[in-house]
Amino acid sequence: MELHKEYKEKMSAQLKEWSAQVNLLEAKMDNFTADMKIMRAEEIQALRAKQHAVADKMKELSKASGEAWDQVRIAADKMWDDLKTGLTDAQSKFK
Repeated sequence: MELHKEYKEKMSAQLKEWSAQVNLLEAKMDNFTADMKIMRAEEIQALRAKQHAVADKMKELSKASGEAWDQVRIAADKMWDDLKTGLTDAQSKFK
């Protein structure tokens, strides 16, 4: 059970950090032209959707135990990687 707790704490902390990074990307949009703002806003919305999906999966993980916990964790890891990749991609476009 200690491993489960540590995993959830690590993921929760990382999710907060990435949320802050998305907020920074949103703040940078003030410097963009109208067309660029529209394009980047769609990327921000996609990132927010992924954040919410990961947060929901974390709630599901809190309720799971035993073998179900492992299955939910595997799904969470995949969603996590997708969010990380999306954030990295967006950061490269917002420079």
